[in-house]
Parts: sequence; structure tokens; C-alpha cells
Amino acid sequence: MPIINILLIDDHTLFRTGLRFLLEQEENFNVIGEATDGLSGIKLAEQLHPDIVLLDLDMPIMNGLEALPQLLNSYPDLVILILTVSEDAVDLTECMRLGARGYLLKNIETRFLIDGIYKAIDGDNVLSPEMTTKLISQLCNPIIVKEETALAFLTQREKETLHWLAKGASNKIIARSMNVAESTVKVHVQNVLRKLELNSRVQAAVFAVEHGLDKNL
Repeated sequence: MPIINILLIDDHTLFRTGLRFLLEQEENFNVIGEATDGLSGIKLAEQLHPDIVLLDLDMPIMNGLEALPQLLNSYPDLVILILTVSEDAVDLTECMRLGARGYLLKNIETRFLIDGIYKAIDGDNVLSPEMTTKLISQLCNPIIVKEETALAFLTQREKETLHWLAKGASNKIIARSMNVAESTVKVHVQNVLRKLELNSRVQAAVFAVEHGLDKNL
């Protein structure tokens, strides 16, 4: 069997060190690089041309959800396995939609991970057992998936803006409340409408109330 070159992208040094040690016990695995965030991971992938990437989600500078499509746009044949602590069904669904070959939780057994890498390289999708049910449930509720996924891509400032829209606040009041320029608020509102695929401030306000964003920040 040919050597499988692996790139690790995770911001926890201790976890990466332990993971590298475990993986390199497998004679066909070769960990060729480590990155602490998505942006440096993309640069390393360009230099090293790995066969597979083990990608964390929650990282500084550029998180896994942001790095995933960029990696696959540049290298469509690259195999990417998400390796994360997040059991969030929205994260799971979005990662699989973007093209991840699998979604594994960090509490899995070493053998499960090793077998999962082989399966992913062979073209199979790999999920931690507890995530399979969540994926099926999410796929059975596509509207909820779409809305929750869209919310996940709002910045904190955009969520604050959505909160104030639910209160019926004008741009001037929102600007004063958030201590930003009114022109900045206009940009936030435009981004909110675009990301949520809404047509008006009224629709945005209704959306915010339905998702509990009208509550105290």
C-alpha cells in the first residue's frame, strides 16, 4: 500500500503532538506537516500536497468552515476529514455539504480514526457513530438546516444588528447602541439580508424573533 501523506490543521499543540505520534505508529501514514489555523494550513497544503487533511473547526484567524471550501476549490481531489469536539448538527451538515469526506469527534478510539483515514482515502464517507443520526435528522429538515447554517455565517456584529432590527430600531439608534457609524450599520444590514436571503428589514426582524435573537444580548 502506498504511503498516505497527512496534514494536520489544529490550533492545540498538545493534541497535534499526540495525534502525530499515534498516526505515525501506522507504517503507511506519514504526517508531513502541521498548521495552527486554516490560513497557514492552506499555505502548507500548497507547498506539501498532502493526500489527506485532518481539519479542526474552532481555530483562530481562519476556522475550519472557512478553510474547507478554499482547500477543495484549490485541490478538488484532496481528502478532508473534520476532526473536532463540536457535536453541533449544523456544523456537521455544512461540512459535509462543502465536501468534507467525513466528520469525526476527537473522543473516538485511535483504531476508528486509522480505519476512517483508510476508508476516506478509498472514497468512503466516515462519521462518528453519534453523528450519523444527527446528519439524518438534519437532512430531513432542510429548511432548518439552511437557516441555522446561514446564522452560523453571521459575524457577531451582524447578529447584534439583527437583534436591534428585531426591536424595530432605526439605523441611527442601532449605530448609537453599537457605538459605530451609521454607514457601518447600513453595511451590516445589507450583509444580514444577503446572508439570510431576506428582502427587507421587516423579514429580518421576523427571522430574529423566530430564532430568539430579540432577547437580551
